[in-house]
Amino acid sequence: MPDIRDRIVARVARELRDGDYVNLGIGMPTLVANHIPPGVHITLHSENGLLGIGPFPTDDEVDPDLINAGKETVTEIPGCSYFNSADSFAMVRGGHIDLTVLGALQVDEQGNLANWMIPGKMVKGMGGAMDLVAGAKRVIVAMEHTTKDGGHKILRRCTLPLTGLKVVHLIVTEIAVIEVTERGLVLEEIASDTTVDHVRAATGTDLIIDTTPLTF
Repeated sequence: MPDIRDRIVARVARELRDGDYVNLGIGMPTLVANHIPPGVHITLHSENGLLGIGPFPTDDEVDPDLINAGKETVTEIPGCSYFNSADSFAMVRGGHIDLTVLGALQVDEQGNLANWMIPGKMVKGMGGAMDLVAGAKRVIVAMEHTTKDGGHKILRRCTLPLTGLKVVHLIVTEIAVIEVTERGLVLEEIASDTTVDHVRAATGTDLIIDTTPLTF
């Protein structure tokens, strides 16, 4: 079985469109940059003030002063630009980011997103997620389908504190691709090594199936 994270980010990368300005959330979403399809050219944006992020550096390319919002060392591409966080968030809030990819603790059938805290646990803050989901033109959630103990993360209604209301457009997990619509959650694709029944059982709300799901 392919690595779960690799499977998820490879499928998310197929949603990238040539010319997009893209913000990749910390953690798994940053790996989407490793799977950009041939012929697709995107510009990666980071909330800490860099437009034009390049590939992750090799050992001899590491510059400790050149990091993304997740404090990972990165490289720069020709024509990149630096600016302060206020300008960076002006880009986000001004609707200039075409796509953002984030992780999630929970998503519900209305496209509500909870991804920044679990009550009672210490958190560093919500980061830029609230601005990104409100300002980006499209929001994709990349996450494992269930919790480590098998609990539902895709629900009828989120139970954790919300990051954004009705903001998610697409959910990509290791077993399914689900579109958020006004009718509810539409199952578009399933992994080649799973079944519709398994996806339904792993989902904490109803799934709409209009046609036989494609496989990925």
